[in-house]
Amino acid sequence: MKRENIILLADAYKYSHHKLYYPGTSKIYSYLESRGGKFDNTVFYGLQYFLKNYLEGIVITKEDIDEAEEVLTATFGRTDIFDRSKFDYILEKYDGKLPVKIKAVPEGCVVPVSNAMMTIESTDKNCFWLTNFLETLLMQVWYPCTVATISREVKKVVTQFYKDTATEGSEAGIDFVLNDFGFRGVSSVESAGLGGSAHLINFNGSDTIMGSMYAKRYYNTDNVFGKSIPATEHSICTLLGQDGELDIFKHILETVPNGLVACVSDSYNIFTACEEYWGTELKEKILGRDGVLVVRPDSGDPIKTLLTIFEILFEKFGYTTNEKGFRVLPPQIRVIQGDGVNYDAIIDMYEALKETKISAENLALGMGGALLQKLDRDTQKFAIKCSYATVNGKDVDVQKSPTEMDKDGNITPSFKKSKAGRLKLVKTGDTYQTLREEESPELKDELVTVFENGTITKEYTFEEIKENAKLNK
Repeated sequence: MKRENIILLADAYKYSHHKLYYPGTSKIYSYLESRGGKFDNTVFYGLQYFLKNYLEGIVITKEDIDEAEEVLTATFGRTDIFDRSKFDYILEKYDGKLPVKIKAVPEGCVVPVSNAMMTIESTDKNCFWLTNFLETLLMQVWYPCTVATISREVKKVVTQFYKDTATEGSEAGIDFVLNDFGFRGVSSVESAGLGGSAHLINFNGSDTIMGSMYAKRYYNTDNVFGKSIPATEHSICTLLGQDGELDIFKHILETVPNGLVACVSDSYNIFTACEEYWGTELKEKILGRDGVLVVRPDSGDPIKTLLTIFEILFEKFGYTTNEKGFRVLPPQIRVIQGDGVNYDAIIDMYEALKETKISAENLALGMGGALLQKLDRDTQKFAIKCSYATVNGKDVDVQKSPTEMDKDGNITPSFKKSKAGRLKLVKTGDTYQTLREEESPELKDELVTVFENGTITKEYTFEEIKENAKLNK
């Protein structure tokens, strides 16, 4: 499969920048940050994929330049915008390797918003323009960072509800509470791999196999982190019509006589299925299994449906009351909610369970589009901005500081104000802070050189990333 032409992986307007930068510019230095957003912290993850897949080694060839010249001449309808000599220079002097240096915080680290997580700078004065030319591609790290952040924030929520309501010693189950159902809902296989692997930093439950494949391919591991179980879909449960649903359920229990198996149970009437089929006709078979039946509702109001289902199952199967005073189903039966699941809905669902004295350990979750697709660059307000340059031999601090008008017509400073100077990220106590490079020389820069002049200089294993992202480190 042909590698993507790196010369064409930029916004079209950037091909004019070599002309538009002020004469005498010889260095551009920029940084990446999450400027705010839904969550106060951001997990840094995914850069190594982009370095390995797009930037490592020889990435510019004569054929690439020829192709770009043809495409970009047609794009602009003129011949004086794209300057192939800029890329011919990289081919001739660097054998097609990119003369840039990238530093970044170790992947998996959890960084408060409004801090530099990555810097990029040109290493050849003739290629000063290359720094922000690569913005388009490198900015896409926002996606795995944001998925990893959402997933980790859900884990924080689940962990708290387990602490409040679950049986002592049940915490091991947290790693399998949130399951990735998102493959079919993303825009590409690449999104499934990147987003799916980002989720696996925090949880082990996943039906997105590409997540494990990307972890193996790009993060130096032989392990498969995403685990799944046998499970039905509606095409299975509706095969014999409504009158045959009980026979289908029997067949499923007989086919998977032990271990975990999940069964979607709302094909017709989820409450009848729980009360008459699972809770009466098949009750003894379920309780006699060496395993767990996971009942899956898939429609209706999640909270009202879940509360009704749990009351039916408690009545039919009985329950124990744990040391915290919350009800727990027998270990042979649990429930998974996979419809309408997002970060806010998860809080609402577990809060509803808590209010009705139902332990969090009874419920697992499947999250699809809201985990891998229903997010964007503004979820955590990612941006790459220039903060330093060299112009006619002079060091220049570069900064934007816009004002904006609110809905009442007041003019106020914008959150989009950027940082100035060469930057470093330091640890102060248990958190991070961005400083200018020359500040506090006694504090170590947590930004590590990961790429320089076509070579990846630092790599991380997926195991290291999971360790960096752990809660309560």
